[in-house]
Amino acid sequence: MAACILFTPSCQSQKTDSQFDPSRPLTTSADEENEYGVPEELVLPPPGAALPVSPYREIWAYLVAGREEALNPKHPISDLVYFGTEVDSYGKLVDVPNFKNIAHFKGRKHLAAACSSRSLTHFVLVEGSAERKALVRDLLEAARPYDGLQIDFEYVPARDGEVFLSFLRELRSGLGGKVFSVALPARTRVITDDVYDYTKIKPLVDRILVMAYDEHWSGSEPGPIASMGWCQRVAKHALDTIGNEKLIMGLPFYGRSWGSINVSRAYINSTIEEIIKEQEISEIRRENGIPAFRYETAITATVYYEDAYSLSARLEMYRKMGVLAVGFWRLGQETPSFWPVIELKNPAQ
Repeated sequence: MAACILFTPSCQSQKTDSQFDPSRPLTTSADEENEYGVPEELVLPPPGAALPVSPYREIWAYLVAGREEALNPKHPISDLVYFGTEVDSYGKLVDVPNFKNIAHFKGRKHLAAACSSRSLTHFVLVEGSAERKALVRDLLEAARPYDGLQIDFEYVPARDGEVFLSFLRELRSGLGGKVFSVALPARTRVITDDVYDYTKIKPLVDRILVMAYDEHWSGSEPGPIASMGWCQRVAKHALDTIGNEKLIMGLPFYGRSWGSINVSRAYINSTIEEIIKEQEISEIRRENGIPAFRYETAITATVYYEDAYSLSARLEMYRKMGVLAVGFWRLGQETPSFWPVIELKNPAQ
């Protein structure tokens, strides 16, 4: 199939103590204080100009199990989130990555646990159930060699907000002094009966990573993964509701493409007849009696992605707003030219 591609780019010495003190806020010194307000105007450097180096107290990054080669010890990362463990159809924790694969990393190491189904999430969250008790036990056991545990349950059903909170409380009490974090979807305002209510979750965890990406997704209209204006609103709401002591602003390393035509789908007979007519199909063959034909058509693809320029602009915007910690999904997807534009400054002890 011929494709006509239209590229539309979007504007876009470490020391860490493994003994984490959750009572220690990530506060700025008096001469570093920033207002939480959104900058009136984001001034971007001209293309080709030297990009600023943005300092942050914490720099988190996700590493997917099986792709350990993406971790470069020279990169300024304070917190590594090891991703891959999931909840299976029976509520069991599976695919727990081997801690030994990242034991050499000098910063804090966190185990991330995900549950990728609404019905399964409801099933394992039921208070008092054998499945929830087993899952909590397994999560605490799996997190033993790590400095922290992160919960990434992105499919909590609308009526399960309170049981999700009780689940977080149960894990918090069992983790002791380890870092307890949660990854939450981006919000630009308060939503009634939100299962991911920032203000309710904040007291139960040490860090909240706000996933400020997928503003546009595979099923939406084409657009940036995280536009600057949208990110401003997300960060403003997060700072207002979470504050900068526990907030980690998530940034994407990836891009997406959208095609003007999706040919991979089911067709009714009248649509097939239209295609035959429009594409002037002259040859229809039969495979064991089944009619089939082949044709070529042009597809316009729109691509939005991130580069060092767009990431630097977003980092500078967040820094000026008072954000102290950022996190990246995920290592191995970034352009190598990104890393010189960020640095750790006075990392948390």
